[in-house]
Amino acid sequence: MRNIIVKAEQNYQVKVGIEFNLEIAEIIKNHNKVLLIAPASILKNFKVKEGRNLSIFATPEGENQKTLSTLDRVWTKCAALGIKRGDAIIGLGGGATTDLAGFAAATWLRGITWYAIPTSLAGMVDAAVGGKTGINAKSGKNLIGSFYSPTEVLIDPKFLRKLSSRDLSAGMAEIIKCGFISDYKILNLVQDEFLDYEELIYRSIRVKAYVVSKDFKESKLREILNYGHTLGHAIEKDSSYKLRHGEAVSIGMVFAAELSRDLAKLSDDAVLLHREILKNFNLPITYPKNRWSRLLQMLSTDKKVKQSKLRFIGISKIGKPVWFEDVSPTHLAKVYERINS
Repeated sequence: MRNIIVKAEQNYQVKVGIEFNLEIAEIIKNHNKVLLIAPASILKNFKVKEGRNLSIFATPEGENQKTLSTLDRVWTKCAALGIKRGDAIIGLGGGATTDLAGFAAATWLRGITWYAIPTSLAGMVDAAVGGKTGINAKSGKNLIGSFYSPTEVLIDPKFLRKLSSRDLSAGMAEIIKCGFISDYKILNLVQDEFLDYEELIYRSIRVKAYVVSKDFKESKLREILNYGHTLGHAIEKDSSYKLRHGEAVSIGMVFAAELSRDLAKLSDDAVLLHREILKNFNLPITYPKNRWSRLLQMLSTDKKVKQSKLRFIGISKIGKPVWFEDVSPTHLAKVYERINS
């Protein structure tokens, strides 16, 4: 087991290489009441059952759980159980589950202890680390939320054995992102014939932990973690979430690389490397030509827009992020032409 410390409003550990059943048992020992929030499929696949002071709330699958109605049902469950400030919530599932569980913990009694046990690769390297919690609004993804760190993030790599190849690839997009913005060694490791997932998870979390520890509330530096996400979030929503988050981010990274070639002189080889690595994991790198006008509308609602100026994260070379503070829609349209299908 290897530990990574994240410095936030409270310091916490990310433990990589644990046994999740043993960790849940330890959490139960430390609290009078524990509410475990997880999708029904996770509860079934890993035979998680209620115990003397462990109660379970089964959520819908995927993004369908990140709704105000589901959150209200979690609050109702907390009230029925008599969950107090000394008690705890566990989020066991993918990124949508840890987002929901963290926000429920942040808002119940103005904040109770919570633990994240991510079961998807994307959840392990991205959603569960960094303290961002929240649910989706009709107007966009993750527009309702808070910064509220868990007490621990617990990573059990054996969850990956149950993931489909598509879900593994979607998670790899977030790992590849960390390689391009910070740790070039990741880009070497993802090209190995046999992937060392635990090492890739560890290195990716280390990248995120460093950034979050320097800039917990995203005043500026933390924005580099959104490489590929600005267009990616718009694509994800435009697809009605039929595309996995990582799949949409994959397209967004190719777009960001092409934009970086224009505005930051990113080399042709680095742009090509984006396409090659992402294609190796069967990730999409194009999006339909006729969706641009709709995507542009959605870009205007992105959280990084300031004073109506469209902003993007790019790189000038591998490991060197740059900020594009005011990109014209005309220029963006020209770049989109290079990635459309």
